[in-house]
Amino acid sequence: MRLEAFLTHAVDVLTPALSDVADPLALRLDVGLPAKTPLLDANDLDNYVFPLAMRLINVSQRQVACVWATKRHATTSLIGIEQAVLLADADPAGGWLFVHTTASGESGVYKQQIQDALLTVAELPPGPVSLELSFTVGPRRNWPNLWKATIDALSPLLGQAGSAKPWTPNDGRIVELGLHRQVEQGRGHDVLLAIAARPHEGVDP
Repeated sequence: MRLEAFLTHAVDVLTPALSDVADPLALRLDVGLPAKTPLLDANDLDNYVFPLAMRLINVSQRQVACVWATKRHATTSLIGIEQAVLLADADPAGGWLFVHTTASGESGVYKQQIQDALLTVAELPPGPVSLELSFTVGPRRNWPNLWKATIDALSPLLGQAGSAKPWTPNDGRIVELGLHRQVEQGRGHDVLLAIAARPHEGVDP
């Protein structure tokens, strides 16, 4: 019930601006959490933006090509939309790690392909993390369905959470998340994934 109330309110806030924003859409959500809530435990950002992006796509019948999300201690949360703009020189600090996947995003093979490609990468030091994921996909791929599966495979970068279950990275430490989509005709169902992860400064855990 709370999720439905959140989605309804958020889309109602965005709807008046939709007619003034050209495609493709860029969505931003800054999550404000109570001061006593630890920032780096749970409250995973992809759990906020996935249902929101899917609701916005379904209601507007338009595509979202870029999503940014942050979390911080604050009494309010902020939301906004703009037109997504492709920046040719937008390499993040430290550059990108590239992974080519060929399996269904709903399969364990997809996660394993990503994790295997990261086994030689050093784990980030403890503390808050900024993460960007860029997906180059075919025109028919529902790219939000790839977000959670991809993050689930990032234990080599994020470390393993306390759970002994597989595919449980310490993703609560992500305090800034950028998700990007590029469409490539003829790509089919394989995905070219670019990953950029770095320590995030300025956050009190």
